[in-house]
Amino acid sequence: MWFGEILAKGLMVAMQRLFELSREEIFDLGKLFDIIGGSLVNLLLPLLMILTTLFIAALIGAAGVGGISFSAEAAMPKLSKMNPLSGLKRMFGMQSWVELLKSILKVLLVSGVAFYLIEASQKDLFQLSLDVYPQNIFHALDILLNFVLLISCSLLVVVAIDIPFQIWQHAEQLKMTKQEVKDEYKDTEGKPEVKGRIRMLQREAAQRRMMAALPQADVIITNPEHFSVALRYKQNTDKAPVVIAKGVDHMALKIREIAREYDIAIVPAPPLARALYHTTELEQQIPDGLFVAVAQVLAFVFQLKQYRRKGGQRPKLNEESMPIPPDMRY
Repeated sequence: MWFGEILAKGLMVAMQRLFELSREEIFDLGKLFDIIGGSLVNLLLPLLMILTTLFIAALIGAAGVGGISFSAEAAMPKLSKMNPLSGLKRMFGMQSWVELLKSILKVLLVSGVAFYLIEASQKDLFQLSLDVYPQNIFHALDILLNFVLLISCSLLVVVAIDIPFQIWQHAEQLKMTKQEVKDEYKDTEGKPEVKGRIRMLQREAAQRRMMAALPQADVIITNPEHFSVALRYKQNTDKAPVVIAKGVDHMALKIREIAREYDIAIVPAPPLARALYHTTELEQQIPDGLFVAVAQVLAFVFQLKQYRRKGGQRPKLNEESMPIPPDMRY
């Protein structure tokens, strides 16, 4: 072990200088402190190398488990940590018993490995008394560092079991109970009355957008009293007629009032109006099953405009001839 050799040389130089102290140096505190300081400097480099290696190993281990994180909040003093009742709860809680069991297993494992190493290294340990200086120091530090290395490797077994267990335990602690899920849902979604208010505001906003788009309609198909559906069909932009507004009762009346303001044709066709209202959402094209019926209405509107400009025979719309599929009759 090259660490052992470096540390042994530093220790040998420091001890040799300390054993060579003269009487004058021992009683002169200034010189004595200088000599002790110089001896410590000789040990500083090997110790610094060992500590740096341990620091890097700790960083690698932390990064491998889940990343390196630093929080200044954890270092802040908290009076709650000084509460003796909280301390007693932690001492006798399930987590404390689990940690105690893990600590006992670690001690047993490390003690067993250490006992085995001592038994296996008896010859080397007896050989130390026969070695001459400084070989005995090198040999002793090699044995010591081998012990540390092998015991550290034995702890990898503990780490391989403990880390997955801690990850699983942390995941279990993050899971919420049914009551916590309900509380979180209330916090994120709000109380029922608040959600009702939000839905009402959303409906009002949608109605305002719908009324703003109503002047683009080509025809209003009515029930005639309870349903009103506004259709837009622009040959250059729409592949099929699109529902841009619809409503029942009061909203249906409002749609008809705006249609009269903008001179939009209002065509009574109860079966078609109900079918469009129930099968088509806003800004959606009409279903294929209603193409023919809507085409008849649009043709009627075109003929009605021609009649108003040129006169002649007033066109008529035969509601009974409109083909409405059975599954679209409401």
